[in-house]
Amino acid sequence: MKFEYLWIINLLWGLPALFFVFIVARRRREHSLKMFADNVLLPRLTSLESPFRQSIRAIIVLIAVMLMILALAGPRWGEHFEEVSQKGVDIIICIDVSKSMMVEDIHPNRLERAKREIVDLINVNQGDRLGLVAFAGQAFLQCPLTLDYSALDMFLRQLQPDLIPVPGTDLGKAIDISIESFDDKSETDRVLIMITDGEDNEKKGLEAAEKARDENIRIFVFGMGDPKGGPVPAGESGGFEKDESGNLILSKLDEQSLIDIAHITGGDYVRSSDGDFDLDRIYFDGIRRKTDMSVLKTGKVKVYEPRFYIFAALALAFLLLESILQAKHVYRAQ
Repeated sequence: MKFEYLWIINLLWGLPALFFVFIVARRRREHSLKMFADNVLLPRLTSLESPFRQSIRAIIVLIAVMLMILALAGPRWGEHFEEVSQKGVDIIICIDVSKSMMVEDIHPNRLERAKREIVDLINVNQGDRLGLVAFAGQAFLQCPLTLDYSALDMFLRQLQPDLIPVPGTDLGKAIDISIESFDDKSETDRVLIMITDGEDNEKKGLEAAEKARDENIRIFVFGMGDPKGGPVPAGESGGFEKDESGNLILSKLDEQSLIDIAHITGGDYVRSSDGDFDLDRIYFDGIRRKTDMSVLKTGKVKVYEPRFYIFAALALAFLLLESILQAKHVYRAQ
């Protein structure tokens, strides 16, 4: 037997307290009646019920309450298999892990904010297959397309700026690796979500976006940072990166190139702001609106039959029995 709402079973601990209340109430009633008349006259003046009969009725009520609690807990037994299918699209999340993503122009920094946005996306996802690509001056597939979101979350938490040994930001390489990460045999719509500050050092992003368009892949871009820019942290040594002249190196969000990449493929561009759930806007207002869901997974799941009605019917029967016992006592007393 399984219970759908197992926590409700804890209410059974209240049954001893309820039985105690019955005992106290009965004794108070007896005490009040003794103050009203002498023990010899009480049977003539009132319809007293024997202690044994009162205890039986109390036990019946307790059993009925117990059965109602079990019914509310959703008991299930007996099983059968049902055919189920899961619909969605294939989404590769391509995230920039270059040093510039450590700039703190958005709290706490660009990379950490991006990871939080992806976690929010996972939480609201509606059955899509998700994959993860990390890039800087090179790009690597971290997690292939999967419906196991816990595995994706595990890889996501490991993303750090030192993950990619090649410095820089190569948007073209990131898009190319993401295209290769899709399943060519799948007929579902394909989407690439790119999260970056847009500093395309190799200037190959637009060329790769045209290739994605030819492959019927939509690119939705999530821009991280402030167009005014911010200093790049120097890492463990502390301070900030400087150029040969000793000036601070500022990393600025290059929005125009990101907008062009998105529009070439029929996708959308959104900039991260101080509000929450920015990436959700891309998902619900963009991806869900511009793509069609396909069956990604079919299979059979074991389903347990609900049996709450048995306990509810027994509880009703015990309450009727208690009512009959009470009615018989009143009738005899009359």
